Amino acid sequence: MKEFEYEPIEGLPELLPAGEYILWQGQPDWKVMARRVFHARAAAFYFAALVVVRGLVAASEGATLGGAVLASLSLVPVGVVLVAVLVGLAYWNARTTIYTITNRRVVLRYGIALTMAVNLPFKQVKSALFKPDKSGAGEIPLEMAGTGNLAFLHLWPHTRPWKYNPTQPMMRCVPEGKKVAELLGDALREAHDQQTAAAASSVESESSERSTPNPMAGFASA
Repeated sequence: MKEFEYEPIEGLPELLPAGEYILWQGQPDWKVMARRVFHARAAAFYFAALVVVRGLVAASEGATLGGAVLASLSLVPVGVVLVAVLVGLAYWNARTTIYTITNRRVVLRYGIALTMAVNLPFKQVKSALFKPDKSGAGEIPLEMAGTGNLAFLHLWPHTRPWKYNPTQPMMRCVPEGKKVAELLGDALREAHDQQTAAAASSVESESSERSTPNPMAGFASA
């Protein structure tokens, strides 16, 4: 996790090293984020139900029709403000977030007031899941081999809900999420195959060195 102010490449806190390149970059869909992450639609339905219940209670207590309507409408400004705040938070969270997938890692850049970047190297990513949304967007949680100092609250809302130990970073409300998940899956498999091949080559090299006979064995020094 890294704080920064300057971006040499949009969405990245520093230039990519030689051999690394960007496969995909994108931002969350703020409308989907308002619904799935900040639950703005649920809040709107909740206050709509409260308005109806408030009117019915007033009517049952003997209020006139006009009095019942006024009593129920008194809750509307509170509900409108709350929903507007939730939608605003979703919009600015989406606008200040950029997800980047390279051939070696995933980078989460986010933060409304304080810009943060989290590097997730493929060697630390055990698997990537995909949770589709009816809009076509999707969420891609990453199961990590080790999260280090990645705290749930530091990552939120870019983390899988109810996963605290270990924390699972997550790309949220990604447009065309299935395509992005497939791209990430292919990149992860290729990276893991390369790591396996490199490890096998290293083990084979060590084994070969150990089995090579010493040409001086059996000879005494003069």
